[in-house]
Amino acid sequence: MNFFITGSNGFIGYSLVKRLSAEGHQIKCLVRSPERFSELALLPGTIPVIGDLSDKAALDEGVRDAEIVFHMAGFTKPWSKDKMLPYRINVEGTRKMLDASLNAGVRRFVYTSSAAVIGPSLQGSEADEFTVRTTPFFNDYESTKAEAEKIGCSYNGKGMEIVIVNPSRVYGPGPENESNAVTRILRLYEKGRWRLMPGDGNKIGNYVFVDDVVNGHIQAALKGRSGERYILGGENLTFQELFEKMAIVTGHKRLMIKIPLSVMTFIAGIMELQTRITGIPPMITTPWVKKYLSHWSLSSQHAIHDLGYTITPFVEGAAETLKWIHRK
Repeated sequence: MNFFITGSNGFIGYSLVKRLSAEGHQIKCLVRSPERFSELALLPGTIPVIGDLSDKAALDEGVRDAEIVFHMAGFTKPWSKDKMLPYRINVEGTRKMLDASLNAGVRRFVYTSSAAVIGPSLQGSEADEFTVRTTPFFNDYESTKAEAEKIGCSYNGKGMEIVIVNPSRVYGPGPENESNAVTRILRLYEKGRWRLMPGDGNKIGNYVFVDDVVNGHIQAALKGRSGERYILGGENLTFQELFEKMAIVTGHKRLMIKIPLSVMTFIAGIMELQTRITGIPPMITTPWVKKYLSHWSLSSQHAIHDLGYTITPFVEGAAETLKWIHRK
């Protein structure tokens, strides 16, 4: 089959391209420069399309002859000097991709959103695709992803099928960037260089192995219902449970220091102040810290039922990730 992928150099996109190449497909990849495509260029069937989401000619070239589009590119960083950049990339960029795909006669368009759009869960319950969000968005990333989802759904019925996938906190082999923070924490934990536990350690997050997310994307492209969204999640774990499982995988039980969220908020505020003075992006911002005040327990039953989606236990996925870290 012929695919076009945006965000191919990202954490999930990189693994998806490798998987599709190994299966013998042809994959056009939108990349900003040939240098950034040098590693993926070695894979059979991969073709670079140089440009970005604002480049109509590049988008038109990418979608030409494509049967399925995976739109994975997005602004994921916690801060931007240009306040409109998240909107231009996540919202306007998605609209341009949809227009180009529709005009080219693309059959299926899979949009990679985020489980953060779903919203926090109530204590003792799991949020799913049909949960009504009652809390405001915590940051521009969530709000722009949510807006892009609505735009995507508006294209249903125009001759192109739209399927949305919502990964949770993804970890596993691949680039250590904003989207792969858990892998970086695992690496530092093994070395004894990560001892911090957010809050009281009892807030729940959902952690998913990258191979499961790649499988979920492919299953969504082949079997997902048009107009629906699917949470691609893993295990629901408190921070305490997360580090207990890291201890099992690494063989090292570290003494963890619980950092009150008030302290985390103060540190984030100092970083934001430094940013205003120096222009250096902060590692974390106050709105992102506020997310840790909530539970993010998720259900992937909709994807399991419709797509045949499967979940790798965290200990198993983390062990595979650690093997990859050691081979680097």
